Amino acid sequence: MIKVVAPMAGITNASFLNKVIPHGFDVATLGGYSLDAPTIEASKKIIERGRKEFDFPLDEIFSHIESEVASIKKLHSGVKVSANVRATTPQPIIEVGKINDLDIVEINCHCRQEEILAIGCGQEMLKRADLGDFISQVVDNVDCEVSVKIRANVDDVDTLKIACLIEDAGANYLHIDAMKKGVFDADYNLLREICNNVQIQVIGNNSVNSKLNAQKMVATGVDGFSIARGVISGNLDFNLSDF
Repeated sequence: MIKVVAPMAGITNASFLNKVIPHGFDVATLGGYSLDAPTIEASKKIIERGRKEFDFPLDEIFSHIESEVASIKKLHSGVKVSANVRATTPQPIIEVGKINDLDIVEINCHCRQEEILAIGCGQEMLKRADLGDFISQVVDNVDCEVSVKIRANVDDVDTLKIACLIEDAGANYLHIDAMKKGVFDADYNLLREICNNVQIQVIGNNSVNSKLNAQKMVATGVDGFSIARGVISGNLDFNLSDF
Protein backbone atom coordinates (compact mmCIF):
# COMPACT_ATOMS: atom_id res chain seq x y z
CA MET A 1 0.00 0.00 0.00
CA ILE A 2 1.53 3.30 -1.15
CA LYS A 3 1.38 6.16 1.38
CA VAL A 4 1.72 9.66 -0.08
CA VAL A 5 2.07 13.11 1.42
CA ALA A 6 -0.30 15.06 -0.81
CA PRO A 7 0.40 18.62 -2.00
CA MET A 8 -1.08 21.58 -0.14
CA ALA A 9 -0.69 25.03 -1.71
CA GLY A 10 2.23 26.91 -0.23
CA ILE A 11 2.97 24.27 2.42
CA THR A 12 4.45 21.12 0.92
CA ASN A 13 8.08 22.14 0.54
CA ALA A 14 11.22 20.15 1.34
CA SER A 15 11.50 21.50 4.87
CA PHE A 16 7.98 20.36 5.72
CA LEU A 17 8.31 17.02 3.93
CA ASN A 18 11.58 16.15 5.65
CA LYS A 19 9.77 16.49 8.99
CA VAL A 20 6.78 14.30 8.13
CA ILE A 21 8.35 11.57 5.95
CA PRO A 22 9.47 9.62 9.07
CA HIS A 23 5.80 8.94 9.87
CA GLY A 24 6.07 6.23 7.20
CA PHE A 25 5.35 7.87 3.85
CA ASP A 26 6.57 6.19 0.66
CA VAL A 27 6.10 9.24 -1.59
CA ALA A 28 6.64 12.89 -0.73
CA THR A 29 4.97 15.44 -2.99
CA LEU A 30 6.37 18.92 -3.55
CA GLY A 31 4.15 21.68 -4.83
CA GLY A 32 1.90 22.53 -6.44
CA TYR A 33 4.07 24.70 -8.62
CA SER A 34 3.13 27.02 -11.48
CA LEU A 35 5.54 26.63 -14.39
CA ASP A 36 4.67 29.10 -17.14
CA ALA A 37 3.72 32.76 -17.45
CA PRO A 38 -0.09 32.27 -17.32
CA THR A 39 -0.01 30.00 -14.25
CA ILE A 40 2.58 32.13 -12.44
CA GLU A 41 0.46 35.25 -13.00
CA ALA A 42 -2.60 33.38 -11.73
CA SER A 43 -0.67 32.35 -8.61
CA LYS A 44 0.22 35.98 -7.93
CA LYS A 45 -3.46 36.92 -8.04
CA ILE A 46 -4.25 34.11 -5.59
CA ILE A 47 -1.57 35.42 -3.21
CA GLU A 48 -2.99 38.93 -3.46
CA ARG A 49 -6.29 37.76 -2.00
CA GLY A 50 -4.58 36.16 0.97
CA ARG A 51 -4.13 32.51 0.04
CA LYS A 52 -0.71 30.90 0.43
CA GLU A 53 0.77 29.89 -2.88
CA PHE A 54 4.22 29.11 -4.25
CA ASP A 55 5.51 32.11 -6.20
CA PHE A 56 8.72 31.76 -8.20
CA PRO A 57 9.66 33.58 -11.43
CA LEU A 58 10.28 31.57 -14.58
CA ASP A 59 14.05 31.90 -14.30
CA GLU A 60 14.06 30.36 -10.81
CA ILE A 61 11.28 27.79 -10.61
CA PHE A 62 13.05 24.84 -12.23
CA SER A 63 16.28 25.25 -10.25
CA HIS A 64 14.20 25.65 -7.09
CA ILE A 65 12.42 22.34 -7.65
CA GLU A 66 15.76 20.66 -8.38
CA SER A 67 17.15 22.00 -5.09
CA GLU A 68 14.08 20.84 -3.15
CA VAL A 69 14.35 17.33 -4.61
CA ALA A 70 18.03 17.15 -3.65
CA SER A 71 17.24 18.30 -0.11
CA ILE A 72 14.77 15.45 0.40
CA LYS A 73 16.92 12.79 -1.25
CA LYS A 74 19.87 13.76 0.94
CA LEU A 75 17.94 12.75 4.07
CA HIS A 76 15.48 10.18 2.69
CA SER A 77 17.05 8.38 -0.25
CA GLY A 78 14.53 5.53 -0.13
CA VAL A 79 11.48 7.76 -0.52
CA LYS A 80 10.09 8.65 -3.92
CA VAL A 81 9.86 12.40 -4.55
CA SER A 82 7.01 13.76 -6.64
CA ALA A 83 6.44 17.31 -7.91
CA ASN A 84 2.87 18.47 -8.46
CA VAL A 85 2.92 21.04 -11.27
CA ARG A 86 0.63 22.98 -13.57
CA ALA A 87 1.15 24.61 -16.93
CA THR A 88 -0.94 25.49 -19.96
CA THR A 89 1.25 23.36 -22.27
CA PRO A 90 3.16 20.10 -21.77
CA GLN A 91 6.68 21.46 -22.34
CA PRO A 92 7.34 23.04 -18.90
CA ILE A 93 6.07 19.85 -17.25
CA ILE A 94 8.40 17.81 -19.44
CA GLU A 95 11.28 20.02 -18.30
CA VAL A 96 10.48 19.29 -14.65
CA GLY A 97 10.19 15.59 -15.50
CA LYS A 98 13.85 15.58 -16.48
CA ILE A 99 15.12 16.92 -13.14
CA ASN A 100 17.78 14.71 -11.62
CA ASP A 101 16.48 12.31 -8.93
CA LEU A 102 12.83 13.34 -9.34
CA ASP A 103 10.84 10.11 -9.28
CA ILE A 104 7.37 11.34 -10.28
CA VAL A 105 6.06 14.42 -12.06
CA GLU A 106 2.40 14.97 -11.24
CA ILE A 107 0.17 16.87 -13.66
CA ASN A 108 -2.25 19.04 -11.71
CA CYS A 109 -5.80 18.58 -13.03
CA HIS A 110 -7.13 19.27 -9.57
CA CYS A 111 -6.81 22.91 -8.44
CA ARG A 112 -10.12 24.76 -8.28
CA GLN A 113 -8.95 28.31 -7.57
CA GLU A 114 -10.85 30.63 -9.91
CA GLU A 115 -7.68 32.27 -11.23
CA ILE A 116 -6.32 28.88 -12.29
CA LEU A 117 -9.63 27.82 -13.85
CA ALA A 118 -9.80 31.05 -15.85
CA ILE A 119 -6.69 30.04 -17.83
CA GLY A 120 -7.91 26.50 -18.45
CA CYS A 121 -5.74 24.80 -15.82
CA GLY A 122 -6.43 22.84 -12.65
CA GLN A 123 -9.68 20.88 -12.75
CA GLU A 124 -10.61 22.76 -15.93
CA MET A 125 -8.01 20.57 -17.67
CA LEU A 126 -10.48 17.70 -17.35
CA LYS A 127 -12.62 19.38 -20.00
CA ARG A 128 -9.82 19.75 -22.55
CA ALA A 129 -10.43 17.81 -25.75
CA ASP A 130 -6.67 17.20 -26.02
CA LEU A 131 -6.12 16.04 -22.43
CA GLY A 132 -5.07 12.55 -23.50
CA ASP A 133 -2.52 13.94 -25.95
CA PHE A 134 -1.27 16.42 -23.34
CA ILE A 135 -0.59 13.59 -20.89
CA SER A 136 0.93 11.33 -23.57
CA GLN A 137 3.39 14.06 -24.57
CA VAL A 138 4.59 14.27 -20.98
CA VAL A 139 4.76 10.48 -20.57
CA ASP A 140 6.79 10.07 -23.77
CA ASN A 141 9.36 12.76 -22.99
CA VAL A 142 10.25 12.59 -19.28
CA ASP A 143 12.82 10.57 -17.36
CA CYS A 144 10.50 9.68 -14.47
CA GLU A 145 7.07 8.28 -13.71
CA VAL A 146 3.95 10.35 -14.38
CA SER A 147 1.00 10.89 -12.08
CA VAL A 148 -2.17 12.83 -12.88
CA LYS A 149 -4.06 14.32 -9.96
CA ILE A 150 -7.75 14.95 -10.61
CA ARG A 151 -10.78 16.11 -8.67
CA ALA A 152 -13.79 13.79 -8.77
CA ASN A 153 -17.39 14.78 -9.48
CA VAL A 154 -16.57 17.96 -11.37
CA ASP A 155 -19.64 19.35 -13.13
CA ASP A 156 -19.98 18.11 -16.72
CA VAL A 157 -17.09 15.66 -16.32
CA ASP A 158 -17.42 11.86 -16.31
CA THR A 159 -14.81 10.89 -13.71
CA LEU A 160 -14.62 7.24 -14.76
CA LYS A 161 -14.19 8.20 -18.41
CA ILE A 162 -11.36 10.56 -17.43
CA ALA A 163 -9.72 7.80 -15.37
CA CYS A 164 -9.75 5.51 -18.40
CA LEU A 165 -8.38 8.29 -20.60
CA ILE A 166 -5.49 8.88 -18.18
CA GLU A 167 -4.71 5.17 -18.17
CA ASP A 168 -4.79 5.02 -21.98
CA ALA A 169 -2.44 8.02 -22.14
CA GLY A 170 0.21 5.97 -20.35
CA ALA A 171 0.37 7.61 -16.92
CA ASN A 172 1.68 5.49 -14.05
CA TYR A 173 -0.63 6.82 -11.35
CA LEU A 174 -4.12 8.26 -11.06
CA HIS A 175 -4.25 10.42 -7.93
CA ILE A 176 -7.89 11.17 -7.28
CA ASP A 177 -9.39 13.59 -4.78
CA ALA A 178 -12.66 11.74 -4.34
CA MET A 179 -14.65 14.69 -3.13
CA LYS A 180 -18.40 14.99 -3.63
CA LYS A 181 -20.38 18.19 -3.19
CA GLY A 182 -22.36 18.26 0.04
CA VAL A 183 -20.63 15.18 1.43
CA PHE A 184 -18.02 15.55 4.16
CA ASP A 185 -16.26 12.32 3.34
CA ALA A 186 -14.66 10.67 0.32
CA ASP A 187 -16.83 9.24 -2.45
CA TYR A 188 -15.89 5.63 -1.72
CA ASN A 189 -18.43 4.25 -4.21
CA LEU A 190 -16.82 6.18 -7.05
CA LEU A 191 -13.34 5.04 -6.01
CA ARG A 192 -14.53 1.44 -5.97
CA GLU A 193 -16.04 1.82 -9.44
CA ILE A 194 -12.83 3.30 -10.81
CA CYS A 195 -10.63 0.63 -9.23
CA ASN A 196 -12.85 -2.07 -10.75
CA ASN A 197 -12.46 -0.62 -14.24
CA VAL A 198 -8.81 0.43 -14.59
CA GLN A 199 -5.39 -1.21 -14.22
CA ILE A 200 -3.50 2.03 -13.53
CA GLN A 201 -2.29 2.47 -9.95
CA VAL A 202 -4.93 4.50 -8.10
CA ILE A 203 -4.03 6.75 -5.17
CA GLY A 204 -7.12 7.74 -3.18
CA ASN A 205 -7.34 11.15 -1.55
CA ASN A 206 -9.88 13.00 0.61
CA SER A 207 -10.66 12.84 4.33
CA VAL A 208 -7.85 10.43 5.24
CA ASN A 209 -7.51 11.95 8.70
CA SER A 210 -8.05 8.88 10.88
CA LYS A 211 -7.33 5.16 10.91
CA LEU A 212 -11.02 4.45 10.23
CA ASN A 213 -11.10 6.65 7.13
CA ALA A 214 -7.84 5.16 5.90
CA GLN A 215 -9.37 1.70 6.28
CA LYS A 216 -12.45 2.78 4.32
CA MET A 217 -10.21 4.16 1.59
CA VAL A 218 -8.17 0.96 1.38
CA ALA A 219 -11.36 -1.13 1.21
CA THR A 220 -12.28 0.47 -2.15
CA GLY A 221 -9.37 -1.31 -3.84
CA VAL A 222 -6.97 1.61 -4.22
CA ASP A 223 -3.25 0.91 -4.52
CA GLY A 224 -2.47 3.64 -2.04
CA PHE A 225 -3.78 6.73 -0.32
CA SER A 226 -2.56 10.27 0.24
CA ILE A 227 -2.79 12.54 3.23
CA ALA A 228 -2.75 16.34 3.20
CA ARG A 229 -4.56 18.21 5.97
CA GLY A 230 -4.31 15.18 8.26
CA VAL A 231 -0.59 15.76 8.62
CA ILE A 232 -0.48 19.55 8.25
CA SER A 233 0.40 19.98 11.93
CA GLY A 234 3.48 17.82 11.43
CA ASN A 235 1.90 15.03 13.45
CA LEU A 236 -0.25 12.07 12.46
CA ASP A 237 -2.96 10.58 14.68
CA PHE A 238 -2.56 6.98 13.47
CA ASN A 239 0.21 4.61 12.42
CA LEU A 240 0.91 4.24 8.70
CA SER A 241 2.68 0.93 9.32
CA ASP A 242 -0.78 -0.59 9.90
CA PHE A 243 -1.43 -0.35 6.13
